[in-house]
Amino acid sequence: MKLDSKIPKGDLATKWSEYRGTMNLVAPNNKRRIEIIVVGTGLAGASAAATFGELGYNVKAFTFHDSPRRAHSIAAQGGINAAKNYQNDGDSVYRLFYDTIKGGDYRSREANVHRLAEVSTEIIDQCVAQGVPFAREYGGLLANRSFGGVQVSRTFYAKGQTGQQLLLGAYQALSRQISLGNVKMYNRHEMLDLVKVDGKARGIIARNLLTGELERHAAHCVVLASGGYGNVFYLSTNAMGSNVSAAWRSVKRGALMANPCFTQIHPTCIPVSGDYQSKLTLMSESLRNDGRVWVPKSQEDAQAIANRTKTALDIAEEDRDYYLERRYPAFGNLVPRDVASRAAKTACDEGKGVNKTGLAVFLDFAAAIERYGKAEATSQRIDNPDKATITRLGEAVVEQKYGNLFEMYEKITGENPYKMPMKIFPAVHYTMGGVWVDYNLETNIPGLFALGEANFSDHGANRLGASALMQGLADGYFVIPYTIGQFLSNEIRTPNINPDLPEFKQAEDETKVRLQRLLDIQGNQSVESFHKRLGKIMWEYCGMSRNAEGLKKGRQMIRDLKKEFYSDVFVPGTQEEYNPELEKAARVADFMEHGELMMVDALDRNESCGGHFREEYQTPEGEAMRNDNDYTYVSAWEWDDDNPILHKEELQFENVELKTRSYK
Repeated sequence: MKLDSKIPKGDLATKWSEYRGTMNLVAPNNKRRIEIIVVGTGLAGASAAATFGELGYNVKAFTFHDSPRRAHSIAAQGGINAAKNYQNDGDSVYRLFYDTIKGGDYRSREANVHRLAEVSTEIIDQCVAQGVPFAREYGGLLANRSFGGVQVSRTFYAKGQTGQQLLLGAYQALSRQISLGNVKMYNRHEMLDLVKVDGKARGIIARNLLTGELERHAAHCVVLASGGYGNVFYLSTNAMGSNVSAAWRSVKRGALMANPCFTQIHPTCIPVSGDYQSKLTLMSESLRNDGRVWVPKSQEDAQAIANRTKTALDIAEEDRDYYLERRYPAFGNLVPRDVASRAAKTACDEGKGVNKTGLAVFLDFAAAIERYGKAEATSQRIDNPDKATITRLGEAVVEQKYGNLFEMYEKITGENPYKMPMKIFPAVHYTMGGVWVDYNLETNIPGLFALGEANFSDHGANRLGASALMQGLADGYFVIPYTIGQFLSNEIRTPNINPDLPEFKQAEDETKVRLQRLLDIQGNQSVESFHKRLGKIMWEYCGMSRNAEGLKKGRQMIRDLKKEFYSDVFVPGTQEEYNPELEKAARVADFMEHGELMMVDALDRNESCGGHFREEYQTPEGEAMRNDNDYTYVSAWEWDDDNPILHKEELQFENVELKTRSYK
């Protein structure tokens, strides 16, 4: 299979605008005849469905939540990037493009990334028009802060709840289209299979999660906006319901899964506290703007803190190792996530972790509180303020910027982060891999499109902070409404697809058989126990670092676990009822196959790049060592139960020089 990325010709800077101005269109009278299915209602799905409805298409939108606004996009707290250069600090579309390419360790497609940077400036205007309450400076201009991997301030934010506010904006737009009848909303419905007719994606099989009924839904094309697969690790910052099934069902029907091993480990997570946990909580990367990351210089001090015979406040300044500032002076605490995560792991591997498990480092706001307090005292004309006044004023400023995050941390840990440094450790957060798409966001299956975290296209081997929201809204509002016309312009004479076609019946029957197989096992172990064991295998052998021996072992362990799952899992109830255990079982079954493919992909890529860190390929300083001669390509996998088949999309870098990343 030859992969055609369909990148238009022309200069990078004008490629998107010229292509957008010359691509095929669907006339308004023809849009009314065309049906589109959108799976997922996060930022990418909600914005796409709302825009399709506004354009005049007939849209069916699906979410397994009780409301579209429950989507996991609300958890993206810190901000959204845009190359507005409001701070006049040297930002530009090209700099955002370059930072994203570099941050992804030169494993993303140039044309897609530049388009994302261009579109970023329009997103902010769109969201302001919707009423998103972005933070503002004293004079009324939108405020910005910095995120990892950049040296400018381009991240727009709404306190520590940016994702929630942006999703509410998209939800308003979607609700308007629902009320007008342009979008038909299917809440509590889960896509369980993709239906192809004559090689084209023409519909889905969905399960009504309240009744258990399987439903056939037909359309001229299908748009996947179903998020990422981080929950393959069981413990992650993802919502418990996040899963890979919509994407994986498409892969089982012939779509390619690209770069599945590219998983992002976020450095700023509340550490694991026990085996009872089923989810981890993220502390926004925005906190690294003002928080300083450190561990004690001595193992003795770290052990004393872990044993609670000392606290962080007992460690003198000269006995602290601000290791990110020491190792990466140019970027300091704002190095990219993969770099910060590995540095935290290194510190803890040296025995300097600061909790009982030895897997935690400090994120300290004392210096920021003092700095802000002095500045506030000066602005209030307070001469010679004492320490208590400075602290009080500084804490008020920090509370204004990050208050809800600090409150969340204290509720979970029982410690006051204004008085004691936060404890953090890396955790699975985002997946850069996803369904392979071309420049039009169309998969290798005609008529099947993928948006947002569900596709692979923009972030390479590591995503920069605040770029997930940017990609989701860019894809939904400003890319797919244009590019979907390249496919649909050839479908205007195609009548509405009939869900009674034999292809729909076959897919529905196969889905019933698959679900019944899970119910008939009647074993002794819960679905949850298998998911937890899968997660431990994934984290141990395909987590923050990997090696060939571990990946081979991990793959076999997953295959063995899968065999045990299909012989001893217990799923109660029946298909034709509300059955959350059956939902979970189907998702975990898909996670097992996808997890195996992640192992295969990581083993095949004999280099270190971004979030993919192979222990055999690192510099003497412990940094990632790429192999540009042999691995400058996208790994697009065709699933096969025994030996998945690799298809390569060679990456061409014509505007950026390939070189070793340095944040020093």
